[in-house]
Amino acid sequence: MIRTGWRSALLLAVVLAAPAAFAQAPVKAVGGVLTNPAGMTLYTFDRDEAGSGKSVCNGPCATNWPPLTAAADAKPAGGYTIVTRDDGTKQWAWKGRPLYLWIKDQKPGDMTGQGFNNVWQVARE
Repeated sequence: MIRTGWRSALLLAVVLAAPAAFAQAPVKAVGGVLTNPAGMTLYTFDRDEAGSGKSVCNGPCATNWPPLTAAADAKPAGGYTIVTRDDGTKQWAWKGRPLYLWIKDQKPGDMTGQGFNNVWQVARE
C-alpha cells in the first residue's frame, strides 16, 4: 500500500484541477490573434462598452457575428470574463470586450471581418 501525506494529496488535487481552471476559455492565440479552438478568428465590436458585462450585438447582428458562447457554469480566468447576452446566454469576453466570430470567414486564418463598417476589429492578445 502506498502512503501519501496531506501535502502530496493536496498537490495531486491542484495538478488535477489546474487543467479545468485554464481550459474554461475556448480561445487560443495564433501570432497574437485570438481564435476559437478551430482556428477561426475572433473579433470585438467597437459599440460594446468594455467592462459593461453585456453585448450590444443581438438579433440579426448576432446572426452575422456569432458570439463565442460560454457554458452556463464557465468561470472567468486571466483576462477572460463572461458577459450575459440579452437572451440570457453567456459569452466570452477578452479584457471586458465580448468576442465574436464572423460568418463570412471560411477557413482558419481568414480575417475578412477586420475593419468591417469601421466597428469590427480582430481580437488580439
